[in-house]
Amino acid sequence: MVVEAEDYDAAVRFYRDVLGMGEIAAFSEGGDDRVAILEAGRATFEIASPAHKVAIDRVEADGIPSPKIRIAFEVDDSEAATRDAEAAGAEVVAEPVLTPWMSLNSRVEAPAGLTVTFFEETEDSHERTQRDGFGTND
Repeated sequence: MVVEAEDYDAAVRFYRDVLGMGEIAAFSEGGDDRVAILEAGRATFEIASPAHKVAIDRVEADGIPSPKIRIAFEVDDSEAATRDAEAAGAEVVAEPVLTPWMSLNSRVEAPAGLTVTFFEETEDSHERTQRDGFGTND
């Protein structure tokens, strides 16, 4: 799940420090463009600043804005997941695109009004941690 948080710092403190969701990674492109990825059991919980959300919308969907809450699922094959979702009635918002962080992302408007991103990692976690901007606040 990706959540845009107007008060990014307060949201990170609440979910990470109060609820105990461990920080897996944090990214910053400078200024207010920040995101923290938190461990939520079998899922991750991303808190994105408004600037980061806009940046992701540009990369994933040619700037088409996503809602404040968007669900993201890691898949083995982004293209196949997109086609399967489309066949099941989802509206394709954006076809799979290779992102600057080397994942293949697509976006659909799924049944029940949810916006869903499918992402396929093209690098392993070790390769990703070597990239500029990858890190945590731990």
